[in-house]
Amino acid sequence: MRAREPDNSGYIVRDGVNVYYEEFGDGDPTVLLMPTHPIVHSLMWKAQVPYLARHFRVVTFDPRGNGKSDRPTNPAAYDDSNYVSDALQVMDETATERAVLVGLCSGVHWCLQLGAAHPDRVLGVVSLAAGVPFLAPPHPHRLEYSFDEELDTDEGWAKDNRHFWKRDYRAFVEFFFEQLLPEPHSTKQWEDCVEWAMESSVEAMLAADEGKVTPASEEEAAELLRRLTFPTLFIHGRLDACQPFDRSARAAELTGGTLVTLEGVGHVPQARHPVKINSLIRSFVQSIVPPRRLQVEWTRSTKRPRRALFVSSPIGLGHTLRDIAIADELRKKEPEIEIHWLTQNPVTKVLHERGETIHPAARHLASESGHFQSECAEHDLHAFQSIRTMDEILVNNFMVFKDLVEEEHYDLWVADEGWDVDYFLHENPELKRAPFAWLTDFVGWVPMPSGGDREAVVAADYNLEMIEHIERHPHLRDRSVYVGDPDDIVPLDFGPDLPSIRDWTQEHFAFPGYVTGFDPNDYADRDELRARLGFEPDERVCIATVGGSGVGEALLRRVIAAFPLAKRLVPALRLIVVAGPRIDPGSLEAPDGLEVRGYVQGLYQYLAASDLAIVHGGLTTTMELTASKRPFIYVPLRDHFEQNFHVRHRLNRYGAGRHMEYDDATPEAIAHAVDEEIAREVDYRDVDSDGAARAAALLAELL
Repeated sequence: MRAREPDNSGYIVRDGVNVYYEEFGDGDPTVLLMPTHPIVHSLMWKAQVPYLARHFRVVTFDPRGNGKSDRPTNPAAYDDSNYVSDALQVMDETATERAVLVGLCSGVHWCLQLGAAHPDRVLGVVSLAAGVPFLAPPHPHRLEYSFDEELDTDEGWAKDNRHFWKRDYRAFVEFFFEQLLPEPHSTKQWEDCVEWAMESSVEAMLAADEGKVTPASEEEAAELLRRLTFPTLFIHGRLDACQPFDRSARAAELTGGTLVTLEGVGHVPQARHPVKINSLIRSFVQSIVPPRRLQVEWTRSTKRPRRALFVSSPIGLGHTLRDIAIADELRKKEPEIEIHWLTQNPVTKVLHERGETIHPAARHLASESGHFQSECAEHDLHAFQSIRTMDEILVNNFMVFKDLVEEEHYDLWVADEGWDVDYFLHENPELKRAPFAWLTDFVGWVPMPSGGDREAVVAADYNLEMIEHIERHPHLRDRSVYVGDPDDIVPLDFGPDLPSIRDWTQEHFAFPGYVTGFDPNDYADRDELRARLGFEPDERVCIATVGGSGVGEALLRRVIAAFPLAKRLVPALRLIVVAGPRIDPGSLEAPDGLEVRGYVQGLYQYLAASDLAIVHGGLTTTMELTASKRPFIYVPLRDHFEQNFHVRHRLNRYGAGRHMEYDDATPEAIAHAVDEEIAREVDYRDVDSDGAARAAALLAELL
């Protein structure tokens, strides 16, 4: 799932070659994100498009040779003039009179050529890792080999060779992007680049290499730059192994442009450091075409109300009730505080019903729960990999947060598993401008066995990056709150030669106990509660629910299929299937006598009144049942590390629930489990009832 889909797309055709383009947004001016060498395509700009399209109009196109564009094998199809002509025709096709051009590597050369030949079409150029040949000596740290000769070695840069490409193109690609991404913890960006490169073909790549036309000399390259009259911005990483840093320095000198040096950064900063690059591009564009400011308000500090911004994860509804409970307790301690929410559906549905204030900027957030739903299969959600493939959504959502807190003052930021906020603040600590509290109910990415050795390595790398973030910036999180007790933490390590998850978490987090969002003592009179909800004294009520994410539909269908047999085994059975806010109740065909409901407000009350519940392995629902001392069957989503490790460990500690594997949970097995578990007496460990007040006290200290 993309963070933003194009508003319009299509093809231009030049000399029989189809070139695919996309348009986003309707602002002013237009930003044309140019392609680069066809080893990658326009998704290399995926972290820029959603943000820039909120402020400007954005156009991208795939280079000939990759993406949705054709892959000609005639070298003449790839000379510089063709890329420039493609850009001009895309501008014409999209009614773009003038644009700010943004290019990476060889795409910068095409931007400059277009600007020199058609200055009336270009407002300015942003250059990343300027690929202007001859403008500086070859790369000082890179051993150069002949591209065309048959070499007697395959070591290092000898892989950048025609004959090696034909033998093992993937090995070259993997090596190449390892060199271009020297920053630690770049596994996702590396995987993206390798995947995009493999979408091209060796034949197209060889043709592109043979067909490129470069300036004949340093003087010719310099003369091109001297002719430019529009503003320029040159951005270059010091660790760039593809283009020498001196090329950007020299280009900035010749054009009178601005040079931004990125220390410790490689060749693809727009992917590895998107927040910085997005901000630089936006500032540059607005320096050329300033935004219209119709009204600016400012309030002196002593007259400002105290305000907190809550960022609540929308992946399911679990965070919602606990965050509302904590917010209510915070209001008791700070009666004058205003609380604004930056979150999205399905959380906003609950917040609207509670009369909470949802910030208008929330409309710009890309759907995280929608992404997770798009990633699921039959009762299978690879949660760790889903987080990784959500990278462009997380960038978009952090940029929404960044713009908001730059424009409006808050006295406290609270992020409940707002992974975007926590990660990118640690990557860009200079952006912090208020006390920041981090809430979570698990710590540590745990690899699933199905992911094999590669996932074990990547999960450990993610954990190590988090550990390094905290060690490098220990005061960025003013408060880290683990929603639970130390014994709820899994007794595992972060990875080989890494710390114990439990020991590390105890050192860095505060523990308010679990936050249920309600007090089970309020529903101690179950007879009264059942009567109020319409349950008869002699019926056995079973509720099947899979939370707010919509990934448990397959389990609900199995429960429905189990109903006829379960009804024969338990004649007094009343089965209520709760589809939640993201599953269409009408899509669940139910036999007579079975109820299907959509979103149920205050579902925890129904769970407290039930005789049995069937759920997947989400923490909130299972802990609500644990707190209410109700029997339940839980079926964790396959490949969901949190449900299979973190949640299961916690439930085992409380002695709560009956675990079933989905592969074993046939309709017949579910029916028999219902017969065995319904109305069973349970003896769970007590769940804290004051967790919200204790968590709020930890936050209030920051005010």
